[in-house]
Parts: sequence; C-alpha cells; structure tokens
Amino acid sequence: MSSALLSYGEAQALVATHAVRLTPLGTERVALAEANGRVLAQVLRADRDQPPFSRSTRDGYACRAAEANTHHSLALAGSTRAGELPSAALPISSVWEIMTGAPVPEGADAVIMVEHVGASGGRVRLLPPRTIAPGENIVARGAQARIGDELLVPGATIGFAQIALAASCGCPLLEVFLKPRVAILNTGDEIVPVEAEPGPAEIRNSNGPMLAALVRDAGGEPWVLPTAPDNTQALEAALREACEADLVLISGGVSAGKFDLVEPVMASLGARFHFTGVRIQPGKPLVFAEIPSTNPHQNEDRAKHCLGLPGNPVSSAVTFLLFGAPLVRALAGRTHRGPRFALARLAEDVKGKAGLMRFLPAHCNFAATPGEFPIVWCVEWQGSGDLVAMAHSNCFLVLPEDAERISVGETVRILLA
Repeated sequence: MSSALLSYGEAQALVATHAVRLTPLGTERVALAEANGRVLAQVLRADRDQPPFSRSTRDGYACRAAEANTHHSLALAGSTRAGELPSAALPISSVWEIMTGAPVPEGADAVIMVEHVGASGGRVRLLPPRTIAPGENIVARGAQARIGDELLVPGATIGFAQIALAASCGCPLLEVFLKPRVAILNTGDEIVPVEAEPGPAEIRNSNGPMLAALVRDAGGEPWVLPTAPDNTQALEAALREACEADLVLISGGVSAGKFDLVEPVMASLGARFHFTGVRIQPGKPLVFAEIPSTNPHQNEDRAKHCLGLPGNPVSSAVTFLLFGAPLVRALAGRTHRGPRFALARLAEDVKGKAGLMRFLPAHCNFAATPGEFPIVWCVEWQGSGDLVAMAHSNCFLVLPEDAERISVGETVRILLA
C-alpha cells in the first residue's frame, strides 16, 4: 500500500479498470410497468416494421405532389382517420382527406396540411404560391425500424422512452439485470439514528439515507447497516457483515485521527489497498480496496470491492459520484458507467487551490441560449459538512488541480449529480 496520493485522473482510471472487470449478478423478468430505472439484459427487436404503414404526420389531404403543385382543384375522393385503412387507392387528379396518424392511401406521396388548402364543393386546391415536396408530412413504412432490427441492446438503462419503445414492440415483460446489493456502513460514536434526539455532541445519520438515494440512482439496492462505533472489535464485526453484499461503502473513519479505524480494520481482514487518498477537495481521505471473501465457497475473484468515503456529507457525496457510482453501475450492468460532466460558463471569479482538484457545491441554470453555455455559480458553503449548501446546489463546479483562479465568463466543467 503506497502512501502517495493519486491525482483524480489516476484514481478515476484505476476505478474504471476495476469496473470493467465487474459483471452483473444475474437477470430477472419484470413487468413493463416496473421496469423504469432498471437495466436491460436482453436484445429488444422490432416485431414489425415501425411504423407498420406509411402514416400521415398532419391533418390534411393526401395527394400526389406533382398534381397538387399545379394549383388546380382536385376531387376529394375519400377520407380516412387514425385506426382505419383507406378504402381504396388514391385516384388520379384527386386528394384524400386524412387525419394525423392515419395510413396514407396507395398512390399518394405527400400530405398537404389542412390550413394550406382552399376547399369548396367537394374539391380541394393547394393555395399558391405554396408548393409541396414528395414525402412531405409522411413517415414511410419501416422508416424508423424494420421487423427484426435490434432496437435496444443489453446495458441500456430503461426510462420513459425505452418503456414506450418496448410497449410498441408488444413486450409486457422485460429481462433485466438484478440490482447489486450495496452495503452502507456508517461509523462514528457521534452518529445517532434520524429519529433520535441527538445529544449536545451528537449528530443524526444523514449520510446513510443520502448514500442510499445515490445507490438507487446508480442502479443498486442499498442495505444500510446499523452505525458502527469507533471500536476495533465492533467495526470488524460490522465490516464482516457488510462484506456479504456485492459492494461495500463505508462512511467515516478513513482519516488519520486516533479513532479513524477503518484502514487498520480493513488491513486485519486481508484487504488489498489500491489507493488511500486522492488529490481532491472535498474527499481527499478516500480508500479503495478489495477485501477477500470470507465465504469458503467463493474464490478470490469474488473479493468485495470496498470504498471508504470521508464522513463529511459533501465529501461523501462527491466521492461516491466520482468513484462509487461507476462501480455500482458496472455491477448493475449499465453500459454508461463513469461520472457525468457538462460544460457551463462561470458567473463569478473563483479561486483554485494548488495541488488539489476541487469540486465545489454550485447551481447551474441549465437555460442556455443558442450558441451559449448555461451559467453556473458557486453556492456559499461552510466546508464539507455543510448540508444546507449541498441541498441548495444542483451540481459541483470542477476546478482543475493547477488552476489558481478561474475568471467570470470562462468555460468550466460541472459534475452532475
């Protein structure tokens, strides 16, 4: 185990290397209505052409573009609404009244919008000087997909759009990856349950619920254990229990203080440490290790990855987003695993800190105009224990390790939650 601190890039690359080696834990079938947020474990194929017929995208009149562009009046030959087939092909020198979503009659190659015509006495005329091009206001059969096409592949996260697509393919059930069970072990004599009345020197357990929410967002199933006191024997027992999960998160006890016992206890369990600190703020005292399985039926390949996160909540949130979420997403089978960043324009001057990459609570308006980035500004905060500041932020401003100052108007990266 080296005492040298890694840069963020070095630590991120190391975690990514381990994430690539992790595999999902199995699959299950769930109802489409319960699939939101899950990870697809099957190939989703089109069960028919999409759309299954050439359909109109407007209310209006199906026509032959060449005939309509003469601006002569054309006979109204029929009418079709969504859900029914045209009763005949489109006759020569005619139009066909059609509703949005309805099948286009054979012979028609365009649809004139209803507001672009003059209609009288059973005849319809495209009003000059407007013209219409072949294919206008029509989606051709199979333009979106052909029967048998791969529409989604394993690893896709299922959201509202994927649910709609699966429904259109007639899939009431989907094969999804099992959610990894993620143990969350908070440490510290000062931590009391949320529902408790804390003493003068105690605080409620905010990291447990926070990390549980972050684990769910990443695709895992959180398992929040009772808080472990600052006692070697108790912490060892709690950590052994936590290692029954697929991934272990420890919050607190990873600094260099007298009662920061996490590293020694992990070492006593045979942990292999990958790093024990990263040059970031907040989150510098971060531990990434593997603990051998205590299950005699498991081999070393199933050693449990363990992240020791700093106890302060902002530090804990930032380090999870940077390093914990990629591991959870890998175990959940997600294709896209790494932290999510975006670009924004800085609303004010911000000081950097030599030797540390900084992640500061910030608020982005996400309201960019064309050709412009959204605007981001720092939320005033009182250090990495400031829950109020974090609750008023919606991202973290990223300051590079070598930046002494970033000026108003400069383009910056933001870490998305």
